[in-house]
Amino acid sequence: MKGAALVAIAATIGNFLQGWDNATIAGAIVYIKNDFDLGTSIEGLVVAMSLIGATVITTCSGAISDWLGRRPMLIISSMLYFVSGLVMLWSPNVYILCVARLLDGFGIGLAVTLVPVYISETAPSEIRGLLNTLPQFTGSGGMFLSYCMVFGMSLMDSPSWRLMLGVLSIPSLLYFALMVFYLPESPRWLVSKGKMLQAKEVLQRLRGREDVSGEMALLVEGLGIGGETSIEEYIIGPADELDEGHTHEPSADKDKIRLYGPQKGLSWVAKPVTGQSILSLTSRQGSMVNRSVSLIDPIVTLFGSVHEKLPETGSTRSMLFPNFGSMFSTAEPHVRNEHWDEESLRREGEDYASDAAGGDSDDNLHSPLISRQTTSLDKDMVPPIAHGSTLSMRRHSTLVQDGAESVGGTGIGGGWQLAWKWSEREGEDGKMEGGFKRIYLHEEGILGSRRGSLVSVLGNDIPAEGEFIQAAALVSQPALYSKELMDQRPVGPAMAHPAETASKVPVWAALLDPGVKRALVVGIGIQILQQFSGINGVLYYTPQILEEAGVEVLLSNLGLGSTSVSFLISAFTTLLMLPCIGVAMKLMDISGRRRLLLTTIPVLIVSLIALVFSEIVNLGTVVNAGISTACVIIYFCCFVMGYGPIPNILCSEIFPTRVRGLCIAICALVYWIGDIIVTYTLPVMLSSIGLAGVFGIYAVVCLISWVFVFLKVPETKGMPLEVITEFFSVGARQAAATKNE
Repeated sequence: MKGAALVAIAATIGNFLQGWDNATIAGAIVYIKNDFDLGTSIEGLVVAMSLIGATVITTCSGAISDWLGRRPMLIISSMLYFVSGLVMLWSPNVYILCVARLLDGFGIGLAVTLVPVYISETAPSEIRGLLNTLPQFTGSGGMFLSYCMVFGMSLMDSPSWRLMLGVLSIPSLLYFALMVFYLPESPRWLVSKGKMLQAKEVLQRLRGREDVSGEMALLVEGLGIGGETSIEEYIIGPADELDEGHTHEPSADKDKIRLYGPQKGLSWVAKPVTGQSILSLTSRQGSMVNRSVSLIDPIVTLFGSVHEKLPETGSTRSMLFPNFGSMFSTAEPHVRNEHWDEESLRREGEDYASDAAGGDSDDNLHSPLISRQTTSLDKDMVPPIAHGSTLSMRRHSTLVQDGAESVGGTGIGGGWQLAWKWSEREGEDGKMEGGFKRIYLHEEGILGSRRGSLVSVLGNDIPAEGEFIQAAALVSQPALYSKELMDQRPVGPAMAHPAETASKVPVWAALLDPGVKRALVVGIGIQILQQFSGINGVLYYTPQILEEAGVEVLLSNLGLGSTSVSFLISAFTTLLMLPCIGVAMKLMDISGRRRLLLTTIPVLIVSLIALVFSEIVNLGTVVNAGISTACVIIYFCCFVMGYGPIPNILCSEIFPTRVRGLCIAICALVYWIGDIIVTYTLPVMLSSIGLAGVFGIYAVVCLISWVFVFLKVPETKGMPLEVITEFFSVGARQAAATKNE
């Protein structure tokens, strides 16, 4: 995971520059106003130009990043930072300064919008939350260092605002160099454009291992949008044991799926279970709860069922299920050794037909077929085989050389496994027909054990005799197994190349998919509510609160001017944020996004109510100042632990690969518009309803936010992005079905 972490740190320099710029202009505007003799309106325009630029560039950044890629847009962002810094350093008049601020806003908009997307698409699911909290940390760090610089320069006889703003060009050079020479393109974007070789090389670099076949297959499956998905349940156990009596009556033997382990002759069987899986039952219960508890979204219940701690029965719960990756990724013991190259792939259709004639009728789960494809896809595709531009692939999909497995497991993070099912049957015309299904498997629990122990085979935990694993499954059509391809009646589980399917999917039409629309409701809703939750008002009011607490008087006694004191107070405020963000980074993948929001938002509400109380009730200057100071500190700490970073994290996780850039841009546009509204209405509200009224409104918005999170926002920690989008699709259809009942 070191590679992914270093890449994320490099990308978040863009957020560092955003924080640096925000703090610098707050300090420099004092001197700019005096230098150019600006009126209030022009002064506000100079500050707001970067906000306007960020809003404008956001309208097109998502679609362009889906077209050009994430990396080129981040390179452009670094160039804009650099150029704007030089122009601000020069700025002979206020008009040139406004143009420079506009360019700076363009760079900020690209960084804030695309860095979370990039990190989500490159980070392992186990630490995605931690790495996606880095933008908040580096942004606050940039603000702190900038305030320190501005404070130091304010002690000079004649501080130069041009130098304050122009310093931005120095770190932006480092940003540019890292974006050009170090940062790789997002592997998910590369796969969406059919650039399989480059995607594989990037993944190998990010993961620090050669075998990335399982994740490559997952990235390919992420290209699908919508489709019918069913929730099924499988019981996995030793082949000779599972056929004996069991509490869950399996379906007919013809539906069993044979899994081959790392040892010759060692096999397990997965059998579909009649009835409902725990995942399905929980989801169905959620639908029933919806009728009695108002608007709880089935998606929330569906996601929650994955993260619930299930009861342990018969044996100690272990990390057993992920080790089935070796079972999914090994071929039958009798498969001959062969090297997969261009020539063997051309013979694929013939090989598959001869295998089918062999009479093996098991409906087998297969390892990622992309692991076979990569040898040919590394050469940017061989000439089309069989039916048009398709890849015909064999049922036994893993290369075995000298009796050892050559690809790793199909674990895709969070206890999920990826596999395929190819079911053959004889059609009415006497020809063999089949259905190709993708399966996401997730362990629900160890169902029972007569021996209650685990044994180890080749370093892997496997079920002991009589021990079975219950697995929930999301079963749907593979992303590249289109209707057009099925109509061609290919021999075997053929797939279209990602490059071919990319041009056939209308991006804007994908926004109408029920799962995507549901995700947009979550993303847009949480961004709007975050902006109106009070952070801008508290930031605006902080210097006044600390002044009332006597901090400014104390510092003035040290010989500091009022301007220098305000900068030092701002630096202190941002410094408070850093350790709290560090705690959030640790908890983001442990407690989860949803729990952090539901825990920290009530604290925000209490803090805002206490601020209203201290404003209305006079308990004495010292007491009121103490209450206000404590409330501000608590508010800041809790905000940066939850409501600060999590909206951007969620928005970067919940959209499908093909439309992720577009959807994140829509959410970011809402964010910037909300920022503009709050910034420019705050002075008006202060003059009309006072501080007590403003903070009272913010408290009400925070309460609405908590209700929204409780009803609509699911828990996404530790889940692969592709599984998250699949859950949104399933949940949206369940919600529609519930509504129609």
